[in-house]
Amino acid sequence: MAQPPVAFFLQQPEGSRFCLHYPVSTGPVRGLCLYLHPLAEEMNKSRHMAALGARAFSEAGFAVLQIDLQGCGDSAGDFETASWRGWISDVQVASAWLREHYPAAAGDKQPPLWLWGLRAGCLLAAAAAAQHQLDCHFIFWQPTLSGQQVLNQWLRLKWAEQLQAAHAGPDLAQVRQQMAQGSPVEIAGYTLSAGLARDLERAQLMPSGGTGRAAPQPNVQWLEVSMAPKTEPGAATRAGVQAWRHCGYAVNVHLVQGPAFWQSSALETAPALVSASLAALLQGIEPAHAVVQPLSGARGV
Repeated sequence: MAQPPVAFFLQQPEGSRFCLHYPVSTGPVRGLCLYLHPLAEEMNKSRHMAALGARAFSEAGFAVLQIDLQGCGDSAGDFETASWRGWISDVQVASAWLREHYPAAAGDKQPPLWLWGLRAGCLLAAAAAAQHQLDCHFIFWQPTLSGQQVLNQWLRLKWAEQLQAAHAGPDLAQVRQQMAQGSPVEIAGYTLSAGLARDLERAQLMPSGGTGRAAPQPNVQWLEVSMAPKTEPGAATRAGVQAWRHCGYAVNVHLVQGPAFWQSSALETAPALVSASLAALLQGIEPAHAVVQPLSGARGV
């Protein structure tokens, strides 16, 4: 049985970051997983699925750390003051915490690090890995292929809000112009700063270039969910996968059946996503590691 998660705060110059650590209870530590959540309301609607995944991974020997990014969840700051650069720093600090608390055993390699993103969290994982040259693998849940898609989704919410309120607010072109001029925009209860909107618009789910690693080959486990059974990914996914493979990544695509839990109004789960992810992690890990004992204090700070 998995140990219960331990809550603690990581310190950053802009304030503390709330974290949940799911330690490995027994057996070898097969890998380290850092979960990067989606943005805004998608984060709240996905917490239960992130918890299900984290428990399953830790029971199978993967130590998991979940972090609430700057201005999100229970971390310090407001969403309005959050920045893409600050979030990338959060990823680097959280990755370092995992590596510090699960060092390599004598004569063995350190357990591999996996950046586990959901939706826009996948964009952040790719950006952080590129900027800090993290030696890591990736597990993508329903990845968003560009920050432009995130912005378009938020702008559609803004348009829907205005329709529901039955008043004539600025149209979407005017909202974009407002952000381009440096003004924040309130959408669905979240204030989106012009700086974050600008950085999001530039974000792409793309590797920065070659992996820079000799061996083993870095791994991407790409999982997509749909209610209708699918046998082939869409054209955009195929293009994205090809780009990662071209840069030297081993990419495996998994299509599973389940609800779009990150956007549903009711609480929904996709157990097939968790089971497929665990199977993918086990398939993608490097050869078996020796038992790695976490350092003193790994259950908390």
